[in-house]
Amino acid sequence: MRCQRFVAGPAALSAARCRQVSVLYFARSAELAGLRCETLSVPREITSLQLWEEIVKVHPRLALIRDQVVFAVRQEYVLLGDQLLVLQPGDEVAIIPPISGG
Repeated sequence: MRCQRFVAGPAALSAARCRQVSVLYFARSAELAGLRCETLSVPREITSLQLWEEIVKVHPRLALIRDQVVFAVRQEYVLLGDQLLVLQPGDEVAIIPPISGG
């Protein structure tokens, strides 16, 4: 799977303070984003809510699932809020919307 690249956040951010992370979109989030994965450049230290907001800046339609989305960083679930994330190059961020079952 080939990912697209995009630089998020203000241009004034120093490259030394940023990390390239892989953002994976599943189900409805992939439909809203229009792709399944991409590489984003984001600040090394960022709260989970700020990271979500950076992703939504790139794909505004994702705001539609904000209250239902499951967010994972390095395959660990993360609550959107003030939790500080220290990202490493190549970290995976997964955007997983609710999955209906029966």
